Amino acid sequence: MHMSIVSEFKEFAMKGNVVDLAVGVIIGGAFGKIVDSLVKDIVMPMVGRLLGGVDFKHLYVNLGSKTFETLEAAEKAGAPILKYGAFINTVVDFIIIAFAIFMAIKVMNRLKRAEEAAPAEPTTRECPHCLSTIPLKATRCAHCTAQLQ
Repeated sequence: MHMSIVSEFKEFAMKGNVVDLAVGVIIGGAFGKIVDSLVKDIVMPMVGRLLGGVDFKHLYVNLGSKTFETLEAAEKAGAPILKYGAFINTVVDFIIIAFAIFMAIKVMNRLKRAEEAAPAEPTTRECPHCLSTIPLKATRCAHCTAQLQ
């Protein structure tokens, strides 16, 4: 039977892995904003303070012949500039995100290993007379009717 494009798309979009991916992207975007704020508003000001009051987001190299007082003035004038301070902020963002993901995966792996390490207790056993599988608590084999201990 031929399915319409709309029904095929609906089937595809409602698959569990597609929905999981969408949720992951949304949460990842929100997490990125949190990390960005952490770097810009907390980490980099502290690093700048330790290095003598440097504000990294304003650090740049002017590649043109004119001189500008601020990064904003150079940007407004369309001057060729290297914004290495913004690059440093981005590298710190990446390191924090990579570390957070590493820690999350480490915790998930530890939980997975703990789950695998604890084998389930058996619920059946073999009858010693006919070798059939019987419930662990059985007192008589259902197959050969032998009395069990």
